Order: sequence, then C-alpha cells, then structure tokens
Amino acid sequence: MTNAFAFDTKQFDTAQFESMFVAPARAFAALSVDLTEKLVNAQLEATKAYADINLAQLRSLVEVKDAEGLKGYLEGQQKVATELTERLKGDAEKVVALQQEFVEESQKLTEGSVKQAQESAKGATETASKAVKEAAPKAK
Repeated sequence: MTNAFAFDTKQFDTAQFESMFVAPARAFAALSVDLTEKLVNAQLEATKAYADINLAQLRSLVEVKDAEGLKGYLEGQQKVATELTERLKGDAEKVVALQQEFVEESQKLTEGSVKQAQESAKGATETASKAVKEAAPKAK
C-alpha cells in the first residue's frame, strides 16, 4: 500500500506558489499584527490616562473638608469633563487614523498581488500559446 502523501517535493517549483500565495498572506498577517499592536498600545495608554484622571479626582474628593472645598471640587469637575471629552476625541481620531492606514496598506498589498497574478497569468498564457504553436506543426 502506498502513502498518498509520500511525494518528492523537489519536483515542484514552490517559488511561484510562494510569491503568489504565501508571501502576500504573510505580508497581510504582518500588517494585521502591526495594527493589533498599535491598537492595544493606544488602548493601554488611554486606559492609564483615564485611570490617572479618576484617581486624581478621587484624591481631590477625599481632601474636601468643608463647603468651600466642595464648591472648588465641583467647579473643577467641569474642567475635568472638558479634558476627558478632548481626550476621548483624540483617542477616537487615533483609532480612525490607524484603521485608515491599515486600509491603505491592505489596498497596496492587494494591488501588488493582483498585478503579480496578472503578470504570471500573462506569462503562462504566452508560454502555453508558444507551446501550442510549436506542437501544431509536429502533430500533422
């Protein structure tokens, strides 16, 4: 009984397979990993900033000892709310920019892969056409 999976890989030219399928997949995977890393780092930075703001507010609240201190604390809340709004806006813009960069890079990879596939198909067509033309006179 022969093993269907026991074949000599040296008889296959893997360079074309590598260039048409594996290399683009690897490039896209690397791009995806880079985006994920950037998004995770942005999320960690934002989380730390929000935690720091909340802890600072809690410390300010703990230091309130009288009505005047409470008034100052409450007035400061408007400033904190404005800062948080700006921070949220900046974080959202950062994520949108990262996603746009990912889309642009993905399009470049796709265009390059399509161009390479078209060139390979054109070359294969020319080779096949040439082989048919050469074989036609011999067949008669």
